[in-house]
Amino acid sequence: MTYQEKKSIVSLITVILIFGFYCLYMYPQHPEEGLGSSETFRYWGSFVLKLTLVSIVVHILISIIFNIVYRITTREKEPAFADELDKLIALKAYRNSFFVFIIGFLLAMGSIVFYQPSQAMFIILIISGFLSDVTGSVSKIYHYRRGV
Repeated sequence: MTYQEKKSIVSLITVILIFGFYCLYMYPQHPEEGLGSSETFRYWGSFVLKLTLVSIVVHILISIIFNIVYRITTREKEPAFADELDKLIALKAYRNSFFVFIIGFLLAMGSIVFYQPSQAMFIILIISGFLSDVTGSVSKIYHYRRGV
C-alpha cells in the first residue's frame, strides 16, 4: 500500500470519527425552543463554526502524527513531490468532493424554497460537507487502487 493510500485511509477514518464524536458532543446542547428562535440560529451557527475549527485542528494534528508514525515504521520520508498521477488523482477527488457539496448546497437552498424549517437547511449543509469530505477521501483511495 502506498503512502498516499495510507494517508487517504487515515483521513477517511479521521473525518468519520471527528464528525461522529462532534455530533454526539453537540446533540445534548440542542435548544428545545421553537424552530425560528434566535437561539436555534445561534446553535447551528456555532455548530458549523466549531466543527470547522475542530476539524482543521484535528486534521493537522493527525497529519503530523501520521507522518511521524509512517517515518518510524517504514524508515521512509514523506514523498517530497507529487507526480502527474498524484496531481490528477487529487484533482479528480476534489471534483467529486465539490460535486457532492454543491448538490447538498442546492438541496439545502431548495429546502428553504419549499418552506422547510431552517434547521433542515443547516442539517443538509452539514451532512453535505461531511459527505463531500468522505467522497474526496474515497475517491483518492479508489483512484490509487484502480488507476485514473
